[in-house]
Amino acid sequence: MPRRTATLLASTLTLIALLCIALLAPAPYSEMSPGPTVNTLGNYDGEMVIQIGGHKTYATSGHLNMTTVRVTGADYSMNLVESLLGWARHDDKVVEHDTLYPKGQTAQEADQQNAEEFSQSQDSAKYAALTSLKIPVPSRVIVAAVVSGGASEGELHAGDVIKAVDGTAITKAEQVAGLVTKHKPGEKVVFTIIPAADAKKKLDTTQKVTITTRTSDDGGRSRAVVGIQAGVEHLYPFTIDIKLADVGGPSAGMMFALGIIDKLTPDDLTGGKFVAGTGTIDDNGKVGPIGGISLKTIGARDKGAQFFLTPADNCEEAAKSIPSGLTLVKVKTLDDAMAALKNIKSGNDAALPSCKS
Repeated sequence: MPRRTATLLASTLTLIALLCIALLAPAPYSEMSPGPTVNTLGNYDGEMVIQIGGHKTYATSGHLNMTTVRVTGADYSMNLVESLLGWARHDDKVVEHDTLYPKGQTAQEADQQNAEEFSQSQDSAKYAALTSLKIPVPSRVIVAAVVSGGASEGELHAGDVIKAVDGTAITKAEQVAGLVTKHKPGEKVVFTIIPAADAKKKLDTTQKVTITTRTSDDGGRSRAVVGIQAGVEHLYPFTIDIKLADVGGPSAGMMFALGIIDKLTPDDLTGGKFVAGTGTIDDNGKVGPIGGISLKTIGARDKGAQFFLTPADNCEEAAKSIPSGLTLVKVKTLDDAMAALKNIKSGNDAALPSCKS
């Protein structure tokens, strides 16, 4: 083989090899695509999604679908070929890996965070729904979390009910930090608690636990801390269970709240219409924005949704690419969503607040 031909062949093979390496090498991206959409009024994997016991429930019709986004895992590395294909697909979205998974966060930590957010969203959905229906829900302040290696480790435990701090009765979670920071680091603070195990048994046996405060190390103003996070536990007057495996994050809160309300009231909310939606919800019924809105609208429409309840803060983005046949409805609160459902049921579409790009 002539030297010139051999050189050209070798160069070509080298170039092909370099291109293959470049295309198959890990790229710092993750992929998002439309995920499952589940009717909160119906069944999923053989179980009712919302299960209520100890209170009268009513038949429902239509759909109130929560929507999801499917994402590549925290420990999955896309290659350049996959990234390019993802960018080319209309229904998928390729984003920087750190957008979904902050640097240093493991797959286990990401899953744990999603599970905690999902659990909190369920609790807020229950509370907001019952509050909307004027059903009283007592609450109490608890130890929500104990910092590993902190001053309270082994002394206080998640689920302990905080009755008082230094003799001052506790009715709000934010009181705890305020009373602790009245001390100087190294001083003692006395918690009056009902241990978590007793609280679960509905026992009212209190005990006092003395914690020696330490200096905060979170980079903020130096202050006394005891290494706990105070939270609120709602005491529901009847059982409400949400059965939905393999779903995480807070974005289904509003749709869960609507599903609970529909089951607890004789007035069918949808009138048989197919409504989907998304949005976080807090205890006061405020609806918050979520990620992946355009993918969720695609998933909802593919499933058959006619209307999509859209958080106000997501409206502009969602309106840039509305799937054909889907009406976006702007909502800021649970009350807004209820009013929208009333208009959807009656066919008064002109009264629905729309999303505009």
